[in-house]
Amino acid sequence: MNDKNPEVLRIERTDGVDWVTLNRPDRLNALDDRLVAALADYARGLHDADAPRVVVLRGAGRAFCAGLDLDGMRSGDALTADALLRRQTAISGLILALRRAPQPIVGLIHGAACGGGFALALASDIRIAATGARMNAAFIRLGLSGCDVGVSYLLPRLVGASVASELLFTGDFIAADRALATGLVSRVVEEADLVAAAEPFIAAMLAASPIGLRMTKECLRASIDAPSLESAIAMEDRTQVLCALGGNLAEGIAAFREKRPARY
Repeated sequence: MNDKNPEVLRIERTDGVDWVTLNRPDRLNALDDRLVAALADYARGLHDADAPRVVVLRGAGRAFCAGLDLDGMRSGDALTADALLRRQTAISGLILALRRAPQPIVGLIHGAACGGGFALALASDIRIAATGARMNAAFIRLGLSGCDVGVSYLLPRLVGASVASELLFTGDFIAADRALATGLVSRVVEEADLVAAAEPFIAAMLAASPIGLRMTKECLRASIDAPSLESAIAMEDRTQVLCALGGNLAEGIAAFREKRPARY
């Protein structure tokens, strides 16, 4: 699934789950052009018929992702508006592709998740952090706006405007314990236990009907931006009718009554 850049992105599929590993450990998985392109290609392919049902995103080595690889932004580079815009939209397009993916994405965050790496964490649907994880919106520390690659949209929807303002205005790190307290992550565990902590979430999602899981992500994403309760409910109504077709509801009820796993 990643023939162009097998060395920077490792993908392993087991039982309907893709384990996607950012694989530049010597650079703390910093985002260079190759890694951005490989991950974006992968994310766009998640709409294919043979796509997985759940995606787990993680980093190799000592960190999740240290953000943009600044070696590619040295002063000797031609920092033209065109070149900067191409690089900017490549990374922001990656975040969009991940958010638009029909599968739930579980982010396993350890070590540093900075700048663009923080955006990757926010683009995940469920985040589990290691006790030593540290995340920040590093952009303002580089002379830029603190609002970049979707962070100004995603972060306040997770932690509220006040905490988001603090993090974006200062570029300060948020540690795992505070990330848990603010709702930024769902669990905090020892680094060695990250995979084990994800497994109950994965098992529960795999037990759902494929269309029900997909429609839940799509409806939740749209409802976050719904202009009214009425709009969200109308979307839910249509989603439930769609999911009930094809015998899914009948099988779900039968499995519940017979106290057995559903067979979708």
